[in-house]
Amino acid sequence: MDEIIRIENLYKSFDALKVLEGINLTIKRQEVVSIIGASGSGKSTLLRCLNLLEEPDSGHIIFEGSDLTDLNTNINKLREKIGIVFQSFNLFQNKNVLDNCTLALQTVKKMSREEAEAIAIKHLTNVGLEDFIYTDSNVLSGGQKQRVAIARALCMNPDIMLFDEPTSALDPEIVQEVLDVMKDLAEQGMTMVVVTHEMVFAKEVSDRVVFMDNGVILEEGSPKEIFEKPKEARTREFLARYLGG
Repeated sequence: MDEIIRIENLYKSFDALKVLEGINLTIKRQEVVSIIGASGSGKSTLLRCLNLLEEPDSGHIIFEGSDLTDLNTNINKLREKIGIVFQSFNLFQNKNVLDNCTLALQTVKKMSREEAEAIAIKHLTNVGLEDFIYTDSNVLSGGQKQRVAIARALCMNPDIMLFDEPTSALDPEIVQEVLDVMKDLAEQGMTMVVVTHEMVFAKEVSDRVVFMDNGVILEEGSPKEIFEKPKEARTREFLARYLGG
């Protein structure tokens, strides 16, 4: 597997608060990397830096050979290849499901409505929403909204998908329907970086798990290494709390 993203010596602060301190990480194509750690460890900030939703203070993010931090890079063009799904869905509540998925295809990729709708319907069907294509977004359940958000991102045919705690805003009984969609994507070979508190997902679906603490990557390895034989005391402490010992 060749690399798709390489992060080099990344730093980010918010005023006096140091959030990322010298992050180095490489993501390979078709790899699923789960980023775990306590709240405030820098996980979501790192993820948001990967398409410059947050601008790092220093360091480099090389995506498919282009440095996102270079002022000469066409960041908007590269963002088309980087899908992102937020914990809060970020759907257009005044649009139906189909229109949420076709908007970027028509405005960014300049597709005809017919072509955009065909692509959107395909992806909505793949996430199990074929019966909700014309439904108003504001009447959907949280799980349905998140599946629309995933389908919308997939419509752009991204090379990588970023997930920022995609189940944290969902009721526990509907978390699994979103995780199942993500698992299917992983099995289809989609490159994914997932910030998550879902330890079972991280253990069963990930190729690699990254544990962050206080703005640094404290430990990374295979799920077996991280969950069964963590090297760092802080990793063991975190996992004991989340996995009940």
